[in-house]
Amino acid sequence: MISKTNITKRNHDKRAPFWALAMVVFAVAGLSTVWFNTGRFAESYLLDAAGPAWNYILFRGLFIGKTENRWTHFFTPVKTFVIFSAVCFSIETAQYFQWYASTFDPFDFPAYISLLLPIFCIDFIQSQKDKGKLYSQTSK
Repeated sequence: MISKTNITKRNHDKRAPFWALAMVVFAVAGLSTVWFNTGRFAESYLLDAAGPAWNYILFRGLFIGKTENRWTHFFTPVKTFVIFSAVCFSIETAQYFQWYASTFDPFDFPAYISLLLPIFCIDFIQSQKDKGKLYSQTSK
């Protein structure tokens, strides 16, 4: 009989290198705005898009092999998406009200979720599939 934990871990471990690659791509893309002249659009929005997505993968622990711990149990896909969206939108709202020295840009709102939302959807669908696989294989 296959245990639930083994199936979930095996699926997670197969995907971990791809999530790690996505983290590297997001980090390089976001930091490239500092290293290179990437143009006005990229300098304004690339880090806003890549940063939350990079952090989502980091906080969810999608890029590592250890999946069963308090951290990953707390940071479920939905909870992580809600927390990161709230933080990003709070930062931009604080800029709007000029609570600190910064520049408000309403296009930062869609930039924040432009990569965060697809990453969340992929993660959520995968985690739901894993749960479905668990029940179908352990009930045999």
